[in-house]
Amino acid sequence: MPELKLNNILCIRADNMGDVIMASPAFRALKETFGSRITLLTSRAGSLISPNIPCIDETIVADLPWVRSDGCDGAALVQLAGDIKSRGFDAAIIFTVYSQSSLPAAMLAFMANIPVRAAYARENPYQLLTHWLPDPEPFQHIAHQVERDLALAAKLGASTDHDKLLLRIDAADIESCRQKLAAIQVDIENPFILFHPGVSEAKREYPVGHWIEAGRQLAEKYQMPILVSGSESERNLAKTVAAGIGAPAISVAGLFSVGEFASLIDQARCVVSVNTATIHIAAAMQTPVVVLYAQTNPQHTPWKSPHRILPYSVPRHLESSNIIIRHVSDQIYATHIPYPCPEEILAAVESLLLPD
Repeated sequence: MPELKLNNILCIRADNMGDVIMASPAFRALKETFGSRITLLTSRAGSLISPNIPCIDETIVADLPWVRSDGCDGAALVQLAGDIKSRGFDAAIIFTVYSQSSLPAAMLAFMANIPVRAAYARENPYQLLTHWLPDPEPFQHIAHQVERDLALAAKLGASTDHDKLLLRIDAADIESCRQKLAAIQVDIENPFILFHPGVSEAKREYPVGHWIEAGRQLAEKYQMPILVSGSESERNLAKTVAAGIGAPAISVAGLFSVGEFASLIDQARCVVSVNTATIHIAAAMQTPVVVLYAQTNPQHTPWKSPHRILPYSVPRHLESSNIIIRHVSDQIYATHIPYPCPEEILAAVESLLLPD
């Protein structure tokens, strides 16, 4: 039994959907170990997936000034601290990647008088953290993000025997996904391949011409529809890729809610995607995925699911100015890797679709 009695836990993961999904095994460890109520403090983007993670009881959405967002002023941050304080949390657990500082979030938890505050930190946090994990990454080793998050939960005595990514799809999302596909003459009962070319950062882009050629080769080999997905803002990209491939490719960008999109991925025969939340949804659904993986962070590959990774280097002019990220680039990603060719995508898909 754990020594701590934590009935009301605040988990802070103020990043994107994929980051929240990768933290789900740690959320489950906390829930299973302490039987606690779990509240997630996250960004607007991260909040889109939280209803599909069953161990999250409530979500607080905030634009925080230390992560990419529209930002907030000092008064809004003080107000947020007051709101958090009023909720009477027993503990705050701050999840980060190795290139982030946990101390701004630790200060927020300190201002909110949360008695137990746990996080990784490279420097001595003194009073800001009650449970400090000195951060050895990436200088001594690099763990997968799921392992990193579980190790932080373990600092408080939490563990789980089920460490796969955790997503729930509602029956209503499954049905509405089917109806939307039927409206564009796609029969979800038949096998299809899903392409997801859109990314939030230019450094992770894969060339449109390569997407088109890979789609043509896959369509010729497998005679399956290729659905090209994306957000509302990625409609033009998806339409361009689908039009370039020709029949049987169809753009479905902007068509689905997050829950419906998870249902779509669950039904796909295989997913081909750049490194974004799509690959982590696929991992949670155990859908085979080929990842066109720009070499940004080695922690964020698909977790415990069928996959193939096709890496390529970030263009020099788009590399991060973060010194820790640059260290990883210099030490691990020093050798230039060109974009994978369409034939490599075809071979990767084929290896995933071959019978065991």
